[in-house]
Amino acid sequence: MINVIADRYAQALFEVGEETQTTSELYQELSELVDILNENKDLYNFLKSPLIGREDKKNVMQNIFENQLSNSMNNFLKVVIDKDRISAIENMKESYKSLLNDKNNILEGTAITAVKLSEKEIKDLEKNLSIKYNKNVTLNNIVDETILGGVLVKLGNEEIDGTVRTRLSKMKNQLSQVIS
Repeated sequence: MINVIADRYAQALFEVGEETQTTSELYQELSELVDILNENKDLYNFLKSPLIGREDKKNVMQNIFENQLSNSMNNFLKVVIDKDRISAIENMKESYKSLLNDKNNILEGTAITAVKLSEKEIKDLEKNLSIKYNKNVTLNNIVDETILGGVLVKLGNEEIDGTVRTRLSKMKNQLSQVIS
């Protein structure tokens, strides 16, 4: 349910960004706002509290972010507070990022390897995947020594598993079938 709500709010903000040609700037503002709320739990809890009036919440946010947020983001934040949806703001950010990536033909993913990839290796992998998917692929490298070697690439709901661990597991299954 919260993702449906987040998607709707993100879509509305994205449409405002499209109209004003500020989609990237709005994402940056939303991302920074979410970071601030995550770093300041007291502020976040204040905004989520049902005991505090909406006008008080909006006044506090106005005072904190005076002249720091665009009019579009200020208005968006007011609507989020008015509708008591502040607890979904992180999901809104993720939904907005997805919309922005779709607009810019970007596909984000993760490359899981046993050792850290060099910048050149990441760029080469991104280039090859970009050609395969006809999108601009950007990868985040995560090190997981349990995969032994190779690379596991996660792009959205898809996985490309070229790890040694998986290959060994497949060979083990094949050998057990032959021996049985």
